Amino acid sequence: MTRCAVYGTGSWGTAYAMVLADAGCEVTLWGRRTGPVEAINTTRTNPDYLPGTELPRSVRATTDPAEAARGAEFTVLAVPSQTLRGNLAEWAPLLPADTVLVSLMKGVELGTAKRMSEVIEEVAKASPDRVAVLTGPNLAKEIAARQPAASVVACRDEDVARRLQAACHTPYFRPYTNTDVVGCELGGAVKNVIALAVGIADGMGLGDNTKASLITRGLAETTRLGLAMGADAHTFAGLAGMGDLVATCSSPLSRNHTFGTNLGRGMTLEETIAATKQTAEGVKSCESVLDLARRHDVDMPITETVVSIVHDGKPPLVALKELMSRSAKPERH
Repeated sequence: MTRCAVYGTGSWGTAYAMVLADAGCEVTLWGRRTGPVEAINTTRTNPDYLPGTELPRSVRATTDPAEAARGAEFTVLAVPSQTLRGNLAEWAPLLPADTVLVSLMKGVELGTAKRMSEVIEEVAKASPDRVAVLTGPNLAKEIAARQPAASVVACRDEDVARRLQAACHTPYFRPYTNTDVVGCELGGAVKNVIALAVGIADGMGLGDNTKASLITRGLAETTRLGLAMGADAHTFAGLAGMGDLVATCSSPLSRNHTFGTNLGRGMTLEETIAATKQTAEGVKSCESVLDLARRHDVDMPITETVVSIVHDGKPPLVALKELMSRSAKPERH
């Protein structure tokens, strides 16, 4: 039986542990807090994040990172993007030398503007063929309800991607392989920023034309950045690009969309953060995505607008007027 370690007992880490177990793996979940860990082991549920979802018997939890790592063929990282470096520095010495490191995170590191796979390679001293990414339209609560969903497992080594695909393929969860790690990661990170923009528009009471325009032009600027960084344009038309973007921008289950909606309704950043129980990755990553765009000389006006609202305090109505008054361009600019 394939052994897997999942670091992070949040909603997505817990849901993906369930997927791995349903696919026939033995899974150990690591959590920092004893409450969720004890609940998982005694009641088979994670009441803090996925109440009502019963986990398979092949999932157990621990607060000991060394115990979680023991014998793991796949080590899944499901912590907030901005905490990855510090956490992984602690865990890396404990991990098996041949384990495949799998990122569930959708962000870009502040300061370095590095993608999560780059942080993993650097901190764990892992070669790219040992680092994989799982991404796509995968809202945790729907996965936990075992509703049909598709995803992408990306690794530069196609054989490793196929192994991970087999480890998490279930009747309700259909993973596809891809070798374009750069494109898959960018699609997952930037869609959170665009979802903030769409949420802000929703909160302002704007209609479907506005939201469709933001989604479409958001995909265009994501693709521009991806091409500048060597990604495959086709990736952004697939599950890691358009698929994830549509789900995150349209679902009330999306943390980033909900966060943006509250801002659009007039709540301050501090009030919105206080009302948000889980991490909305786009709130911090919008700054690092914009940093990444500037390093590659890529124009990303929606991302700039989100940063101006979220971090510079610009009123959404003013920011919207500035965005709409930009000079006219060809659609494929």
